[in-house]
Amino acid sequence: MTLVSAYSLEQASDHLRAADPVMSRLIGHFGPPVIRPSGEPMATLIRSIMYQQVTGKAAASMQRKMLALYSDDGRMPTPTELMATSDEQFRSAGVSRQKAGYLRDLALRISDGSLDFKEFDELGDAEIASRLMAVKGIGEWSAHMFLMFQLRRPDVLPVGDLGVRNGMKLAYGLESTPSRAEAEKIGAPWSPFRSVGSWYMWRVVEGPSEGW
Repeated sequence: MTLVSAYSLEQASDHLRAADPVMSRLIGHFGPPVIRPSGEPMATLIRSIMYQQVTGKAAASMQRKMLALYSDDGRMPTPTELMATSDEQFRSAGVSRQKAGYLRDLALRISDGSLDFKEFDELGDAEIASRLMAVKGIGEWSAHMFLMFQLRRPDVLPVGDLGVRNGMKLAYGLESTPSRAEAEKIGAPWSPFRSVGSWYMWRVVEGPSEGW
């Protein structure tokens, strides 16, 4: 099972420099891109669910308490362990009933094979996103982040991410934040390395802007 795409970040940078003068300036300013895989697939999706609609600090605390239900070493639970966890146990860790339902649905789909990570090597981005979004609590944004950072797919443009669109506004000197459709047009020249182009949009929002 390979899962992680092995595209060249150097090749991606060369393409972006040649395809878009704005990207060329950004690459010169921020330096080479850094896109690393984020861990085991199930663990990544558990974290995605746990971190929804709460602060990072609160989510980290809740996740530590939840993991303590299963072991002392901080490992992620197995699908079987998740499905066997009661509402009371989840509640003791600060996990809401809604999130508990999401976690159980994820565990069930992995257990019954409807979400089989071993198949992902043979699937395109859209099909993978569709399978991920079939899991309760996993939306488009989470699916795109999984594709970009878990699978390291090179050509993902998360136009639903406000940070990417705000980065476009700043980088391209737009009067307002572009719509999803406008963002698609802006990112079109970046293909087949739109994941890397998106990474630079986040850097733009994080700043500093001097020099580009």
